[in-house]
Amino acid sequence: EDDVQSSRPVGPIWRKPQVAAMSVQGGYTNDWEEVKFSKKPQGSTTNRAAVNAAMRTGGKVDTVKKYGGGGNTAKRAGPSNAAKLENETEELSHVRVSSDLKRNIIQARTAKKMTQAQLAQAINEKPQVINEYESGKAIPNQQIISKMERALGAKLRGKK
Repeated sequence: EDDVQSSRPVGPIWRKPQVAAMSVQGGYTNDWEEVKFSKKPQGSTTNRAAVNAAMRTGGKVDTVKKYGGGGNTAKRAGPSNAAKLENETEELSHVRVSSDLKRNIIQARTAKKMTQAQLAQAINEKPQVINEYESGKAIPNQQIISKMERALGAKLRGKK
């Protein structure tokens, strides 16, 4: 039997024909066809005039509608709830530490003669956390406030 690999040329890619030719003895032949690759399929066109001419003559025309093709309307359109968002007037903000809590933390810490860093170390938090609570920038966390109450030995929330 012939070695198929040795009959292939080195340059272009070769393939067997789609319908194999039968020999007299019933075996297949080693006929190869050249396969060419290109970016654009041969025979296809995007020319509108050529497509219309093919349609008039009754030729086979395949068209594919692309989603959002032919424009940037999707980029110009805003969100579907844009009017609702535009008319929104509610001011959204987080709850901050109250002035009473700030004052109570500072008074209890100075009564114990502790610095912010010492208090932070006592409750296993960063000094920045204590600073944020005393300046009123922190969002209140009941666990941290409870740890400060235990470390300072004073009730910081509500009545003393």
